[in-house]
Amino acid sequence: MASKEADGTDWDSQAYHRVSDPQFAWGRAVLEKLALDGNERVIDAGCGTGRLTRELSARLPHGELVALDASPQMLELARTHLADCRPTVRFVQALLPAIPFAGWADVVFSTATFHWVRNHPALFTNIQRALRSGGVLHAQCGGGQNLAAARAPAEAVMRLPRFAKWFADWEPIWEFADHRVTADRLASAGFTEIDTSLEAAPITFENEEMYRAFVSTVVFRLHLAKLPEELRPAFLDEIVARLPKSPARFKLDYWRLNLSARKAGRTASQK
Repeated sequence: MASKEADGTDWDSQAYHRVSDPQFAWGRAVLEKLALDGNERVIDAGCGTGRLTRELSARLPHGELVALDASPQMLELARTHLADCRPTVRFVQALLPAIPFAGWADVVFSTATFHWVRNHPALFTNIQRALRSGGVLHAQCGGGQNLAAARAPAEAVMRLPRFAKWFADWEPIWEFADHRVTADRLASAGFTEIDTSLEAAPITFENEEMYRAFVSTVVFRLHLAKLPEELRPAFLDEIVARLPKSPARFKLDYWRLNLSARKAGRTASQK
């Protein structure tokens, strides 16, 4: 029987917390480029286990911070991880593109999340609605040709007779838009001062064990969730067998889409 995680709304949060060093490193670099006075209202959209939310909280000594995620398991671990944060972090469960705020946030911050949302026009419209006048969207996600090479063997394995029936109703699970399409979508949602770009961010694992731990938790999480548990190791075996025989065999060709934009007007702190 396929996992209850097959709909994409939940994660193995403990496993993700262990393997998410690449996402954390990318996120810290994005956060370093965000100018904060320390008194802003901020939504961390897709907070995960809260590793980066803690870094964000430290930059808001007089502000308010909402950690938003669709996954109950992620939020449960984040609550534990951030229990000692001051000011206190508020937690909200919501499945993007839905954002249950209107005119509240000075900043919507997000990393490693938006590519899991298929409807980016709705996402940007809802972010624009959640922001106060003059508020800022500052985010990064997968984009462009993200994981194109890494996904190819999985797509071949899905067609094998042993696995094909489990993927008969398979639909695209990611939205890897490029910087031009994203800029147009942000403009259509009413944003100004739009800046988007793509950058390569490949990661290579030292061995097969590390590769399998990462891709089973992140990249091929929903592929594996479609399968009965007894077939999941074999599915990964077939993927590994198709990887190039080279020193960079366990490489994932990540590309990051950077995006920032502003809602027209001025925030209270700017007046």
